[in-house]
Amino acid sequence: MNEPPEVPEITPLALKERLDAGDVPVLIDVRQPFEIAIADLPDVGQLRIPSGEFLSRSDEVDPSAEVVIYCRSGARSAMATQFLLAKGYERVWNLEGGILRWRQDVDPSLTAY
Repeated sequence: MNEPPEVPEITPLALKERLDAGDVPVLIDVRQPFEIAIADLPDVGQLRIPSGEFLSRSDEVDPSAEVVIYCRSGARSAMATQFLLAKGYERVWNLEGGILRWRQDVDPSLTAY
């Protein structure tokens, strides 16, 4: 049986450094719409593809793009990251710890949920 591909991750601090430097990857938020209203990363035009729709909508993601996927804690985004890697995408990262870790490491003003 094939092992799922290892999930490459980027830390919230590393992503913030990139965003601050203008080096903006494609961000994909796989949370539900109600979660976005509670807390979110800075708006950089991220794609909003809820995890339940990700398999059917994954073609919206440019295979040549550098992609960072996130959710609340990193679990749903890790599954989406694995899915894209299995499809042959090469530059895909999971946001380590998701919004919760972003709140902890980068922006404590975000609402915890």
